Amino acid sequence: MAALDEPLKKILGGSTAKVLAEHLDLHTVGDLLHHYPRRYAERGELTRLADLPLDEHVTVVAQVSDARVHKFNGGRGQRLEVTLTDGSGRLRLVFFGKGIHKPHKELLPGRRAMFAGKVSVFNHKLQLAHPEYELLDEEAGSGAVDAFANQLLPIYPACQQMASWKIAKAVDAVLPSAQDAIDPLPDALRAGRDLIPLTESLLKIHRPATKADIADARARLKWDEAFVLQVALARRRLAETQLPAVPRTLTDGGILDAFDAKLPFTLTDGQQKVSREIFDDLATNHPMHRLLQGEVGSGKAQPLDALVLTPQGFRPMGEMTVGTEVVVPSGELALVDGVFPQGEREVWRLVLSDGSSVECDDEHLWIVGSRDTGERVLTTRELRAGLLRPDGRPKWSIAPAAPVDLEGGGARPLDPYDLGKALAAGAEGGPAGRVPEAYRNAPLKDRLAVVRGLMDAGGRPLGADAVFRAAPAPLAGDLAWLVRSLGGRARIERGSDGANVHVALPDPASTGAEGFRRTIEAIEHVGRKPVQCISVAHPDHAYVTDHFTVTHNTMVALRAMLGVVDSGGQAAMLAPTEVLAQQHHRSITEMMGELAEGGMLGGAEQGTKVVLLTGSMGAAARRQALLDLVTGEAGIVIGTHALIEDKVQFHDLGLVVVDEQHRFGVEQRDALRGKGKQPPHLLVMTATPIPRTVAMTVFGDLETSVLDQLPAGRSPIASHVVPAKDKPHFLARAWERVREEVAAGHQGYVVCPRIGDEEDAPKGAKKGAKEAAAKESSPEDIEEKRPPLAVLDIAEQLARGPLQGLRVAVLHGRMAPDDKDEVMREFAAGRLDVLVATTVIEVGVNVPNATAMVIMDADRFGVSQLHQLRGRVGRGSAPGLCLLVSEMPEASPARARLAAVAGTLDGFELSRIDLEQRREGDVLGQAQSGVRSSLRMLAVIEDEEVIAAAREEATAVVTADPELAAYPELRIALSALLDDAREQYLDKG
Repeated sequence: MAALDEPLKKILGGSTAKVLAEHLDLHTVGDLLHHYPRRYAERGELTRLADLPLDEHVTVVAQVSDARVHKFNGGRGQRLEVTLTDGSGRLRLVFFGKGIHKPHKELLPGRRAMFAGKVSVFNHKLQLAHPEYELLDEEAGSGAVDAFANQLLPIYPACQQMASWKIAKAVDAVLPSAQDAIDPLPDALRAGRDLIPLTESLLKIHRPATKADIADARARLKWDEAFVLQVALARRRLAETQLPAVPRTLTDGGILDAFDAKLPFTLTDGQQKVSREIFDDLATNHPMHRLLQGEVGSGKAQPLDALVLTPQGFRPMGEMTVGTEVVVPSGELALVDGVFPQGEREVWRLVLSDGSSVECDDEHLWIVGSRDTGERVLTTRELRAGLLRPDGRPKWSIAPAAPVDLEGGGARPLDPYDLGKALAAGAEGGPAGRVPEAYRNAPLKDRLAVVRGLMDAGGRPLGADAVFRAAPAPLAGDLAWLVRSLGGRARIERGSDGANVHVALPDPASTGAEGFRRTIEAIEHVGRKPVQCISVAHPDHAYVTDHFTVTHNTMVALRAMLGVVDSGGQAAMLAPTEVLAQQHHRSITEMMGELAEGGMLGGAEQGTKVVLLTGSMGAAARRQALLDLVTGEAGIVIGTHALIEDKVQFHDLGLVVVDEQHRFGVEQRDALRGKGKQPPHLLVMTATPIPRTVAMTVFGDLETSVLDQLPAGRSPIASHVVPAKDKPHFLARAWERVREEVAAGHQGYVVCPRIGDEEDAPKGAKKGAKEAAAKESSPEDIEEKRPPLAVLDIAEQLARGPLQGLRVAVLHGRMAPDDKDEVMREFAAGRLDVLVATTVIEVGVNVPNATAMVIMDADRFGVSQLHQLRGRVGRGSAPGLCLLVSEMPEASPARARLAAVAGTLDGFELSRIDLEQRREGDVLGQAQSGVRSSLRMLAVIEDEEVIAAAREEATAVVTADPELAAYPELRIALSALLDDAREQYLDKG
């Protein structure tokens, strides 16, 4: 390998070597040989100008069709404009000042040349400003035609300081050294996969004679990268299996069983599958390394202000505690044996055929009936997906609850029947009355007497078509409530003179109340609310809320932590912020109840301590938490980066759970893992993996469990790219769509990358006079470096133009906090139509009535940011619309990225798109940005099959020969791939 380790300076000279090193990170002969052509141009075949990417340095082969000198600045300045053609499109070259003389003489119509420069746009047309070029016709006398005749011309990844053909000449100088390349692939593998030798592949990739040469070379070089990397990973996996990790096996009768016993029903199939995967990994004697991707906290829940029926009457969900007595649908009583706060969730409202409604989250379970399917248990999400029959009628009806006696304990001085008659008399001519709580929360016979008194005095007596007429709204609601409490049906019709209540009660002689099942007419989005679940100690695992039966679910990650505690270990959950850590701690302790009070008075026998550790804790609380961890009193700790500090010691750390892994570096995760006596198991939770994580899952180094790939509780969002420069009328139509949404009673967002009141001078404003003069003489540069569109500018343009007459306001980060709050309150209340904002709305803004979003200069945002922004619409029952406005040409990578984003709402798929665009980062190194990659030929997503096959081959080789004693060439390639820093990083995972 000595020849390939030779510094380029010795062969190419100092100046060329310096440019290659500083701008392309190429230092040795081997580096340059592995700097592969990006594509190839054929002699006699013109490169398609229509496919040029904007804002990238490119090399094109084209023919001059026209060249003209233009004067400007009153004749003081001149520029040369050259038009190129290739049959598919045209490209303009522009030269300024003294730089026009040489190209004016050489770039004559009909001449062909290679041109290199950065693609920009001016006056809606692509151009290269001051490109380098090399003539390819015989008249130029350069010999280029002979050199490239009948060959494929390699086009290399280049930079402004060194064009592609100059790199090609440098490669020519080092290409003979390819003969000294040592082949890392075992002979049997190469023969079995029909791969050409490494030396041959290097020659063919740089100087192919045919397209088949390129295909053969690419196939071989991809295998090199995939196989050597997979050998490195296979050796790490093998080493991990040798690590003395403690198996954390499930224990009968422990805290996990006690927790599961509190759950109101078995886990879903998906959760059972994920739990099996996790517990199987935990039971092995080497560390688990698993990614849990999805909505990990999803459960069945209702808002804290929802009502739960108790023997005394309805009480808010938020007042439920362990031991509260509640009514189950059969009419029996049962105790609440678990309370499970779920934080804030998207809440939906089921509207029933009698006008009543109930609120819940999207995962809530309902016992429903249908003529087609009979009785079933379905989630709100499933009901939304198939709410109506093909003929438009409601498909599902809700199971009724058995009527029960209530006793709120209040005094009932009047006869219930007389009270009903008195209320009815007041409804006809006097002030509106209400049914007192004591009569609402009363035995069945008393409630029935109130209803009879109301109907006899204020309407048609109870029967087939009983109607109470002209009731004030409060009394109408009370009457309907009483009727439903008796197993009956009440439908309110509101009019100008009051409400008519249509009433029907079940026939006492009939069995059950089947005639009064209510159909689900609609499901409407409410917004985000604090929610929780309760567990009922009854075989039905159900309770009554406005005569609806419900149940719930719980967290996969918490069950994994409890399983580790059962095995004698401790579990640590690392959260990115104090707020999230506190939320996890509160949620987990409340879900576990007495099981989280191990060693404390009143705590369960199987319980453990759950402690919180954050940077802002008081000294005394912090000391106690540290003591609980080191003694093993605390089985579970939830914390922030404070968990990583040196002072924090564990008794026996068995599992590390990392929430939102993209917020932590590998080193931070490793620091926590290093706190175990032996390497602990690792469970990473995230909704949208970073590119490196996706790459590691593709390479098979990070096992993946997926709960749910789409955000819960969302209406569909249609996304479209709006090509503002190519098709200006599309942008005009975008503003029309915003007006249409507002006219339909909805609201919209317009997002811009910049505020527009920046005080700092634009970049380059302080440059020298000479450079400033150059800028003046090249207006194209000004257009090329157009600043991103700004909130203040766009808001003014819209208010005066396409959105004139609408209520438009701005929101950005430099506004005073009170002003921001005021704008958001006004928008949330519906008193504003359109909000023009920066990315301050990316998270935490929830206005279900907002259905349209226009993102200006969308190409200036990243994939994940676009996904976050888009998530602000479609939060209600109406579908969302997201328009991605871009001035980039259709063929640009930026437009391709936007088209991909518009094509999917799947979080994992979007992270794969992000990976394709940004690359995977250094899979073996610390860069997560994708700037430097150990992969030059291999594309992680495109070459998944090659990577999977290489993993099989590598695993077989390493299993048979862990030290690679029989593969000295492979050992050399491995040592070249893994420098010390990468080896340490790889060990961290």
